[in-house]
Amino acid sequence: MELTYTQVGNVQIPNLVMDSQPENPIGKYGRMRKRYLEGKKDGTLTALVLSGKLTQHLLEIDNLCKEQIEALTKKMAQSEGVTEQLKAADQMAWVQRMNNIRSRAEEIVTNELIYS
Repeated sequence: MELTYTQVGNVQIPNLVMDSQPENPIGKYGRMRKRYLEGKKDGTLTALVLSGKLTQHLLEIDNLCKEQIEALTKKMAQSEGVTEQLKAADQMAWVQRMNNIRSRAEEIVTNELIYS
């Protein structure tokens, strides 16, 4: 790697350019992971920032959480008998049960991926 400099008065300033970062917005779970790293894992956060991999890490965590929550929700709904027939017969019961399942799946996944 070759460094170039710009002369400003009597001082030479290095021309530093950051590597390109993904431009996708960081979602809910990525932001949760960042807050966790800021509060509990300062060394890990610093290493990710210095290596230029923080944004990539947060996007990966966000996508992985979404995928696992979706998969776990489907499995739990199937195992608990929450089906389209229930949805057609009693919509409010279906919504209540699906909200409960989704909340439990989200809690499981966030504890495993975000707060670890």
